[in-house]
Amino acid sequence: MNIYINGKLVPEKDAKISVFDHGLLYGDGVFEGIRAYHGRVFMLEAHIDRLYRSAQAIALRIPIGKAAMAAAVVKTCKANGTRDGYVRLVVTRGVGSLGLNPYQCKTPQIIVIAAKIQLYPGALYEQGLRVVTAGTPRNHNESVSPNIKSLNYLNNIMAKIEAINAGVLEVIMLNPQGFVAEASGDNVFALSGRELSTPPVSCGALEGITRNVVIRLAAQAGLDVREKILTRYDLYNADELFLTGTAAEIIGVVDMDRRTIGNGKVGPVTRDLTRRFRALTQTEGAPIG
Repeated sequence: MNIYINGKLVPEKDAKISVFDHGLLYGDGVFEGIRAYHGRVFMLEAHIDRLYRSAQAIALRIPIGKAAMAAAVVKTCKANGTRDGYVRLVVTRGVGSLGLNPYQCKTPQIIVIAAKIQLYPGALYEQGLRVVTAGTPRNHNESVSPNIKSLNYLNNIMAKIEAINAGVLEVIMLNPQGFVAEASGDNVFALSGRELSTPPVSCGALEGITRNVVIRLAAQAGLDVREKILTRYDLYNADELFLTGTAAEIIGVVDMDRRTIGNGKVGPVTRDLTRRFRALTQTEGAPIG
């Protein structure tokens, strides 16, 4: 495997950064998870735009432009023969002192990894997920904005630990006010009749790229799509519940906190949106070549 680091492709064994990089020391940096399907990088422009918005929010000046960054992603996929896979694009603050001061870090590090990922076992896309509510609340919006996709994922990891300890693979995280925010790494959607609801960003949800694609596909399917404040009660009583994310794609939830969701099976709307999403991935994206 070849890894892109600061304009060069190097073998995996030679892909190294300094132990003084603030991305390692403090989680100071931003990233994107991106998918490649059928020889195309899906929603590449949207991912690059979000990366630069995240960097702007943490006062991180990325040393190359958006077009060059997109080209780096495509170049890395091509070098690794990646036609269907997962790309991790990382920008760290760079090398600095052992202190917190980010302005001592002069050269951000740009890293692109093209590999594979499977967030959940394949069988669960047919059977559906079981989830629990996390005791760990989502970070307050004015502490770390959910729209900053930063390298510091400890809040999500603490919630993920709760899931694993409870014998499930995923959790629903609530915000400090007790409203539904998101899963540990995915957005949440609840269907009631023909109304499809997802928490607004103001409730602690990342504005996911797949989330936005699903909103568009759901509207095309004739659903009434809304960003809406949701409670656990709303999720317990949903006709269908599903999660979305770049790594997860679309996956149904059939049990939450030992409450059966709907009829306990992945619902027809979830399956229809999955079919529409997969069809879109066959035709849309930046060609790898």
